[in-house]
Amino acid sequence: MHDLPLTTHHSPTYTPILATLGYILSVDGRQVLLIHRNRRPDDPHFGKYNGLGGKVDAGEDIITCIRREVREEAGLECDDLVLRGTISWPGFGKHGEDWFGFIFRIDRWHGTPRAGNPEGELLWVDVDRLLDLPLWEGDRFFLPLVFEKTERQFHGVMPYRDNKPVSWSYSLASVGA
Repeated sequence: MHDLPLTTHHSPTYTPILATLGYILSVDGRQVLLIHRNRRPDDPHFGKYNGLGGKVDAGEDIITCIRREVREEAGLECDDLVLRGTISWPGFGKHGEDWFGFIFRIDRWHGTPRAGNPEGELLWVDVDRLLDLPLWEGDRFFLPLVFEKTERQFHGVMPYRDNKPVSWSYSLASVGA
């Protein structure tokens, strides 16, 4: 998975925007609920498929954040969340802001998913077709790690420049390590 050249990113202060990103599995585990960001042409994610999530609010922990985001975006309540990893995205933002994401797989949930929200349509997609969709280029590097049937978490760094990843590196850790 280390197909991009490794580089280092040094800045005097690293104060990223904190966010969560969740991938909701179907009951049989063969499909994942994604948003097709197709409602706002000014959206930097326009045309792309993505998991659900968003910025962590002040005073909010990451579990509360992902539960709130999934509730707001899809109308679902999360029952079983698995933190699959984290990614530091220096330079990812629209104006070069740094982002830091907590990546979840949501194995159990309840409710009826909405058909869409103000950002786009919600669609069930076969997990094995995921990489065929229009995604952020960098998602192709970490998505296989999200769906691995292992307890090891990944913790990666993926600097962006001009809306493209310039490198990808990660470490694996056992839960509790």
